[in-house]
Amino acid sequence: MPVIKTFVAVDPSVERAVVQAALPPAGEIEILGVINGLEESWSALQEAPIDLLAVACGGHSDRALYFIESALKQRPDRPIVVLAESAQNGFVRRIFEAGADDVLDLPESPERVAFAFQKAVARRQGAAAASGIAVAPMVCVLGPKGGTGKTLTSSNLAVTLALGGERVALVDLDLQFGDLGLTLRLTPEKTIYDLAKSGGSIDMEKLETYLTTHVSGLRVLLAPTRPDQASFITTDLLRDVFSLLRSNYDCVVVDTPPGFTPEVIASIDISTHICIVGMLDSLSLKNTKLGLETLELMGYDKGRITVLLNRADSRIGISTDDVSTIVGRTPDVFVPSDREIAKSMTDGVPIVMRAERSEAARAFRTLADRYVEAAPSDNGASSPLNGTPEQGSVRERLDRVRQLLRRH
Repeated sequence: MPVIKTFVAVDPSVERAVVQAALPPAGEIEILGVINGLEESWSALQEAPIDLLAVACGGHSDRALYFIESALKQRPDRPIVVLAESAQNGFVRRIFEAGADDVLDLPESPERVAFAFQKAVARRQGAAAASGIAVAPMVCVLGPKGGTGKTLTSSNLAVTLALGGERVALVDLDLQFGDLGLTLRLTPEKTIYDLAKSGGSIDMEKLETYLTTHVSGLRVLLAPTRPDQASFITTDLLRDVFSLLRSNYDCVVVDTPPGFTPEVIASIDISTHICIVGMLDSLSLKNTKLGLETLELMGYDKGRITVLLNRADSRIGISTDDVSTIVGRTPDVFVPSDREIAKSMTDGVPIVMRAERSEAARAFRTLADRYVEAAPSDNGASSPLNGTPEQGSVRERLDRVRQLLRRH
């Protein structure tokens, strides 16, 4: 089993020394932090990409119950193990009702605690795989510097996956200046701002009414139409939205704004893959390197990061070797310059539909191939990019889409 990254939140009702004595040594369990106080733990938890949350508390703690419920709302797929000192049966029952996966009595041996952590992770992963809940991959498209082609990449990646038969949701997280509506020629009748202002809880039936359908079959949650509306979208709302989409679609793609805003960090925390987009100029490459270093500091798995180089054939005196030296790794996907790209962005027709035989379109299909194997089909197996017999090939789907486009 891979190393389980664990965060421990300690309620004041239990002695930290008792908790510390029960924690496993470094090995298959990696303790990323032990924080005193649940409010302090909540702040730290927002920035910690972890596999398991441990909550330590005394005989009875309403704070701990509320913390467990909130943590599950944030990440339904993340297991929670409670380490409780002198817990009565009534409190143990309430812990399970709050959603915890297991409860251990303190004091406890590190070996038994490690086994409980491993069992909770394995059980939650097995249940998710069997039920199809919260297992869909989520790809965050990042670019530390603006103008590198994040929206171009997000839209073409999502449309390629949709044309290949995947059920894909695309979220415009550039809350002040999102352009996916223009890029995909979609009318923003309802946006994420309208969802935020709707009030009440969110379920999938409600969320579906705020998604706009693209002719490729892609479903899009559009950004607010005015910059001042961005402040209404909270990270809690985003986590709810992402959890629902991952539970009901084959893949989720998120188009992000430049930089590492709280919304971007929350999305990174939930994502399964990251595509970081750069361009062939020294400033963009420097920022790409800084972005990769930031992700490393956040503990993000390098193996789940794809580097895409946009306008990769620009003749400005920077070679592929130079790129590898500056960035620290060789890009995985190279998208060449193409005059059709600018036209496709202006017309609202992605290059993978407008000129599917172009080198640029081929590059975006190569990018999509990296995520297809991670996307579950109805029976839990991977679904091919070229479509099933019922859905037809990509070319057949493209033909149908062109017919729809001519009607618009």
